Amino acid sequence: MTVTITAFARSPDRGCGHARDMRVRWALEEVGRPYEVRLLSFDAMKEPTHRRLQPFAQIPTYEDGDLALFESGAIIMHIAEHNAGLLPDAPQARARAIMWTFAALNTIEPPIVDLEITMIIERDKPWYAERLPMLQDRVRTRLGELATHLGDGDWLDGAFSAGDLLMVTVLRRLIGTGLLEDHPNLGAYVARGEARPAYARAFAAQLAVFTGSTASR
Repeated sequence: MTVTITAFARSPDRGCGHARDMRVRWALEEVGRPYEVRLLSFDAMKEPTHRRLQPFAQIPTYEDGDLALFESGAIIMHIAEHNAGLLPDAPQARARAIMWTFAALNTIEPPIVDLEITMIIERDKPWYAERLPMLQDRVRTRLGELATHLGDGDWLDGAFSAGDLLMVTVLRRLIGTGLLEDHPNLGAYVARGEARPAYARAFAAQLAVFTGSTASR
């Protein structure tokens, strides 16, 4: 049975690959699992039909037969656990790869998203000039720690895993901020992720939604 995921009909990231369906697309491409995409408007996301799948009216969701999931991290872990290619076979290496999925989502992503939201919606607030450096410093601290761990390695813990997939998508949110440039090894790490054929296929598929929607306006 073909997997179905949901995605924005008109993504607010304008085809940059930041919407979280990108993570799920990439994971499915890595494991060679065919999938279909159901595109949703912001209004459709709030309708009861979608809320039965995603009570918080967000994307992506994942449907495979009788199974319905939401939260990109949970979806990717399900894909990784039931398909070869995203988690090592050795128990300890597998546990560490799972650890890095949590680190990407719980330790690295929150300060990045806080910074991103502030730069987008708080620029006209009186506290913006004082708040921005604080948020940037929080991100710099985490990037420094991550860069130290990565060192000259290609991936976070040996072979590419679901942890790297999520970490790369999280770090890509910093593109354009100048913060990654302080750590060339992290920039190279992101570039390695983007160079994977599965990533290229997923990015092209998500970009096609944006270019198609803009062409139809």
